[in-house]
Amino acid sequence: MVNMTQVRTGSPLTRADLDAMPDDGRRHELIDGVLVVTPAPSPTHQRVLARLHLQLAPGCPRHLEILFAPLDVALADDTVMQPDLLVARREDFTSHDLPVAPLLAVEILSPSTRRFDLMTKRSRYEAAGTASYWVIDPDLLTLTAWDLVDGRYVEVAHVAGEEAYAATSPFPVSVVPARLRD
Repeated sequence: MVNMTQVRTGSPLTRADLDAMPDDGRRHELIDGVLVVTPAPSPTHQRVLARLHLQLAPGCPRHLEILFAPLDVALADDTVMQPDLLVARREDFTSHDLPVAPLLAVEILSPSTRRFDLMTKRSRYEAAGTASYWVIDPDLLTLTAWDLVDGRYVEVAHVAGEEAYAATSPFPVSVVPARLRD
């Protein structure tokens, strides 16, 4: 379950507050100054994430990099998110985080984050200018992809099972949801 907490009454949290939090094995994100805490991912979630990386990595150009959470994407002082997987230009990373919108953000749905990933995170990545946003449902073996067109996300794919999504952004790659599980 997503736990949204604003620790200081009336005062939004900042990146400095987030950085001061202890490492407790949970994912800590900041959306408009509100702390969002989610539990560590399940083994199924991690398997899907690992297999997605295996499908993406061979086609990734050298000037781009694919990385996993936990890695902060600092979109503003009060908004720091951690997509399950991201693709960004190598030159955009600092030694601490990614201070700009990634080219691709991917979330693997879980019962505790489904609505948050489909609504809040999608909206934030769209507003930040993230070119592509993918959501994978590991139970239904589906992948839904949106691309940014004139500042708004447009659904460009919804594939299931053995159907392939032939992505063109951030680089040409084919992803088959059925190959993301066992």
